[in-house]
Amino acid sequence: MRKLLASSALMLSAISVNTFASSFPVTVDSCGRTVTFDQAPTKAVIHDQNMSQMAFALGIQKNIAALTGITGWYKTNAKFDADRGDIPELAPKNPTLENLIAAEPDLFFAGWNYGMRTDGELTPQSLGKLGVPVLELSESCVHLTKSGPDASMSLLYDDMLRLGAVFGVKEKAQSLVDQWKARISAVSKPADKKAVRVFLYDSGEDKIFTSGRFGMPTALIRAAGGINVMDNIDTSWGKVGIESVMDAQPEFIILVDYQKGGWKSSWEFLKNHPVLSTLDAVKNDRFLPLEYGEITPGPLNIEAVEKLAAKFYPAES
Repeated sequence: MRKLLASSALMLSAISVNTFASSFPVTVDSCGRTVTFDQAPTKAVIHDQNMSQMAFALGIQKNIAALTGITGWYKTNAKFDADRGDIPELAPKNPTLENLIAAEPDLFFAGWNYGMRTDGELTPQSLGKLGVPVLELSESCVHLTKSGPDASMSLLYDDMLRLGAVFGVKEKAQSLVDQWKARISAVSKPADKKAVRVFLYDSGEDKIFTSGRFGMPTALIRAAGGINVMDNIDTSWGKVGIESVMDAQPEFIILVDYQKGGWKSSWEFLKNHPVLSTLDAVKNDRFLPLEYGEITPGPLNIEAVEKLAAKFYPAES
């Protein structure tokens, strides 16, 4: 039912013909590999909250056998739980090869550092030997290539169109993407305002975990009319020193909220830090908590951009 193809020439021709076709077979790109499906998967396993939300937005729950990596890290909300229904969770964090294979999946949708590690047992190659095709989250491909273009909203749009093609719901995926693009186009920075300098605080004390030029937050911040002060760092997610944060002098801070209110401890840390508390963004309480699903590629990105733009450039009363 499925074949992994290696030829780059074949990849280019196959993608141009089949990538967004609703009929089968469908061939799509995944981090430079090509994956061909003769029919839509019916027992997919999907990792992480954001990728699950992509699938839920397409209404393909009946094609999903299980999720992984949900309850071990995050608190979900009522909508996520309702969309999930009775889909089981194989592993609360990263799945093992054994418990993934036990589900007999016909697709694993995950990413590098999103359920798979370059030095781990779960890879497209190891699963391919067992007949399980893998689709990789596009944002995560940088962990293999170590380079590439800066993050953009296309990371979300292209993954949704690819997922729609694989599951035979291309028209629905295209409709969603068109709606999202229209909403993002309606977001604009006031012409008389300078772009707001933004820093994302995920966690950490001596070293701060944040997002660089390849991470989805860079795309969200730019779409909202701001600048990620760490977009000169060649990483998607990584650690920086406090000195780097101080040198950047952010005017606004994004707090990652994993636990529905957990951002409060992060803000208290910044407010009470002897150095970071001197930042204008901290002194002026210019911050916004965003959920994990809002700052990683997924449908919630669109509302996140709108929230950020409203905070960056509040309407004058």
